[in-house]
Amino acid sequence: MDIAATRLQIPSKQASSGLSALVGIFVIAVLIGLLYAQILPDLASEWWTQSEASYGLLIPPMAFYIAYMRRKTTFACPVQPDLWGLGLTSLGCLVLLSGELASEFYLARVSIVILLAGLIWTFWGRARLRTLGFPLVLLATMVPLPALVYNALAAPLQLFASTIATDLAQALGVSIYRDGNIIHLAGTSLGVAEACSGLHSLSALIIGSLLLGFLENASMIGRILLLILAIPLAIAVNVLRVTGTAILADYKPELAEGFYHSFSGWLVFVLGFGFLWLLGKLIFRLTRLSAGRAQ
Repeated sequence: MDIAATRLQIPSKQASSGLSALVGIFVIAVLIGLLYAQILPDLASEWWTQSEASYGLLIPPMAFYIAYMRRKTTFACPVQPDLWGLGLTSLGCLVLLSGELASEFYLARVSIVILLAGLIWTFWGRARLRTLGFPLVLLATMVPLPALVYNALAAPLQLFASTIATDLAQALGVSIYRDGNIIHLAGTSLGVAEACSGLHSLSALIIGSLLLGFLENASMIGRILLLILAIPLAIAVNVLRVTGTAILADYKPELAEGFYHSFSGWLVFVLGFGFLWLLGKLIFRLTRLSAGRAQ
């Protein structure tokens, strides 16, 4: 009888601890929801209404799905609460407060990722935080660049794209000249707007490089190299699009407008991801070979 009673008590204790853990998670989730009650809806609205930020709609589902796929790895690590995590949690709160006081949306939005990392470290320990490192990094990319940074990068990239596109078109025999970010052809003129600066492709290719490194289970060196090379690749792809548009517009101005312009953007975008995939395959293979020789 005593043995049977002991066996009955063990599941009840496990159920009680599981229930209290769920209650704790629920309470923390509610508090975070209250803390970001205005910030997260504003971020979601920006994703929905601004094309350059629309990629953010895909990031949270992908991050949570990857965390779900790695749940066995995460739960295989023992729970080791660590008070050092309170430092990272405090940093997240400080970043949130700084963003609110300075009206800097980027800081206020990205603080939720720091806060989540700090809470995971505090309640679950560093080992489990390490297994969730990639989903958290991916989640940080959902926040668009600050307006100050975006505007500072857009203008130089517009001028760079228009300059290189003009030089390439001239080398191919097209009668063309440039005035700032305006490209003048024989029958029409093209303006290289902010949307053609390459920042849209840059955000997408950076996220693509992160996902490709994760899916290929690449080394940290390989992932960093691909992430760095995604930047000039995005710029090159954008220059290719502007150059192609100028050449087509010289042949037939209608090809630089409406459906054709949008289609060329999507086509070059797909080519960019194709180049990124090939580049990743090459980099990951070379880094694996070098690591194998080092061993």
